[in-house]
Formats: sequence, C-alpha cells, structure tokens
Amino acid sequence: MPKPPRYKQIVDRFVEDIRSGRLKPGTRLPTHRELAAREGLGIVTATRVYAELNAMGLVSGETGRGTFVKETTLARELGIDQVAIAADMVDLNFNYPALAGQAELLRNALRQLSSAGDLEALLRYQPHGGRARDRATVARHLVRRGLDVSADRVMLVDGAQHGLATTVMALLKPGDVVAVDTLTYPGFKLLAEAHRLELAPLPASGAGPDPDALDALCKRRRVRAIYTMPTLHNPLGWVMTATRRRQLASIARKHGLFIIEDAAYAFLADDAPPPIAAIAPELTVYVSGFSKNVATGLRVGYVAAPLEWVPKIERAIRVTTWNTPGVMTAIACGWLEDGTVERLEAEKRADASMRQVIASRALGRLKRVAHPASYFVWLPMPEEVRADRIAAALMDERISVSTAEPFCTATHVPHALRLALGSVDVGTLGEALGRVAEVVGRYAY
Repeated sequence: MPKPPRYKQIVDRFVEDIRSGRLKPGTRLPTHRELAAREGLGIVTATRVYAELNAMGLVSGETGRGTFVKETTLARELGIDQVAIAADMVDLNFNYPALAGQAELLRNALRQLSSAGDLEALLRYQPHGGRARDRATVARHLVRRGLDVSADRVMLVDGAQHGLATTVMALLKPGDVVAVDTLTYPGFKLLAEAHRLELAPLPASGAGPDPDALDALCKRRRVRAIYTMPTLHNPLGWVMTATRRRQLASIARKHGLFIIEDAAYAFLADDAPPPIAAIAPELTVYVSGFSKNVATGLRVGYVAAPLEWVPKIERAIRVTTWNTPGVMTAIACGWLEDGTVERLEAEKRADASMRQVIASRALGRLKRVAHPASYFVWLPMPEEVRADRIAAALMDERISVSTAEPFCTATHVPHALRLALGSVDVGTLGEALGRVAEVVGRYAY
C-alpha cells in the first residue's frame, strides 16, 4: 500500500499528539515558517497542514499570536449544541429565566381554557398566520413596544427562532449576503449555514454595528439584508441609540436591503428607542416571541412584516409547521389580554437587574460587558488567557459556560466567556460566579 503524502503524515502525527495529550490544550505550535524548516516542507504545504488541523477542530490560528492547540474536551460549538446539562452541573450556558409561581399561572390558564366556548376549534387547523383575533391581540401588544402595526401585518409562529427561519426561507436565497454583527445570536448563524447564506461581519462602533462599515460593505458587495438586535443585543447587551437606528435604516434604503430586527430580549430594556420597524416599516421584519419574557416551553412567537411580504412568510409557515398550536396560542393571547405578560415582563426586568448586581459583586475586578437589566454577561479574557481552557476548567468545577465561538461570525474568535444568569436559583448563581472569578483569576493573575 502506498504511503500517504508527506504533509498527511505530519497531520496524522499532530492529531495523535493532540489526542493523546502529548500536546496539551493551549500549546503554541511552531510558526508556518518554523514548521516548514523543521519538516523540510514548503511554506504552502506547512500552511496546508495547519489548515487541515483547523478544519478538524484541533487547532485555532489567531492573528498576531500564532496557532494553538484547542481544548477538545469541550462540546463542539459550546454554547449552542450542548442540549442536555447533567443534574449536578450549574448551567451558565443557556438562558431560560423563570419566576416562582409560573406553573400555577399555567394551571389557572388551562382551567379557564377548559371552560371556553371555542375549545373544540383549537383542535383544528388554524390559519397559517394565526386567527384574526389573535393577530389583533399581538398587534395591540406591539403598540406597547413602540410599534404601531395593523393586525394583517402580524403572523404567529412557533417561537422567535421559527420566526427567523420563516423570514429567511421566504425572503432570502442560497448565496445571498447578510450583514451581521461580528458577535451575534448563534441561532441565526445556524440558520445561515442551513440555508447557505453568506454572513458578512460588521465591527461594532459604540452601541451597535458601524454604519460606515455597513455602507462600505454595501458598496463592495451586493448585500441582501442585515440581521440586527438593536434592543438588548445578545451577547453584548447594548441598546442602539435612536440616531444609530435611523442611520441603519437610511443605509438600507440607499442600498436596497431589508432589515431583520430580532427583539427577543427587547422587553428587558423599558426605556429603549422605538424599534427600527417603526422607523422603516416598509423594509423591516420584526421578530420576537414569548420564550424569554414568559416561558421557553410556550413556543409562541410573532413576525411583523410589510404587507407585501406577508403571503411569502405565511407560505413558509405552512411549509414548516402549517400553523402554531391552537392551545398554546390561546394561552399566550389570553395572558396578553389579561395583563399577565406585562406583569411577568416587569418582574423579569427586576429579576435580571438583581442578578446583574450579584454578578457585579461576584466577578469583582474582572472586566465585564453587560446591560444592567439583562440576563447575560460578556466576560472578555485578558490577552494571555485562552477561553477554551477556562471553559474546560469550569466544566471540571461542574459549571457550564459558553465561549465566544458560537457567537462569532469573523475569522478571528475573541477569547471571552458568555455567562447566562437566568437559569439557576439566586443562591447558586452567586456561588457559581464566584467560582468563575476564581478560575479566571487562577489563569490570568
């Protein structure tokens, strides 16, 4: 049997050394030039060796720093693919904020629903975009968010992620370029991958994407859309100013692109400017739901779009789920009408604010980026610290956190942790964050 090419033999040797532990996570590998000289290769071939190792998820190249062995004991794309958390693991990875007494709210809602006159109707297929009265209920809710939209422009979906998916299916094609923040919601990255969209990262400039960078990108490339979270950005927690929102809308009009506005966490910022959808209703799709402000298991969301795009999005709803479940939609709309949603939002704003205070105390001198009423903290690592090693060390401490990798759309992934504050009880939270500070301090100071 013929021997594999020389560069393949070198790749295999690296793989064996990394997986056996002889090359430990965080080890800096020789430069491309050093590897070429050591192994008698050309620079192009040495580059190919590292490219294959990178494609296998074993190393990462960092501009200005070199190539490093990655921590391979972590779940792939830690922060988005890790579905199950062990019973003894403290979950600072996913956010599913809940308040005491919400289960009783559900019991009462089910009792009320059982005596409703149209209960049998909920067992049948619903219109793809939702019943007219339910769409009207959501439209009234949106007025409180600063978005005055007619009911026929509102569609009900199975959660905000489904709203994003149906928007992508209806309005974008494979190969389309979508501008996004350099750090953005991992769920949209997965959608882009599934639908073969090209994501073009935009650097941040203050609280939001740089408008000049977007304008320059649109002059170089045919950008079809921009995906943005102007109110309570995930993971950085910024709230975009009214001026910045108008600038983005102006650039979108100038270059003929549309805007996907993700408002999943917008309820936490009660003093935010009006949505971009209120500034540019003719080119903005507004997406949100009831997972964060009510409960993740409710799986009801909504999309507000320009009227001419509604039939396209309704077709995407039909293709994927046909309609939202009638029972879940009835509960969500009932809670909108009786003020339960508004009350829960106020209570969760207070809860998130309290958790941020706990985080501030527990994390001490560590640099952090967060909105004072958000359920997450962005923790940039010092220059010499690798986030994957910190995450692995915390896993040993039975604490699950997310690295920056699932959020990053650029080639260079920053070393940072994203801490979710909303999924553990308050007592556990303070203790767990204190242990995070200890582990980071162990590596950084």
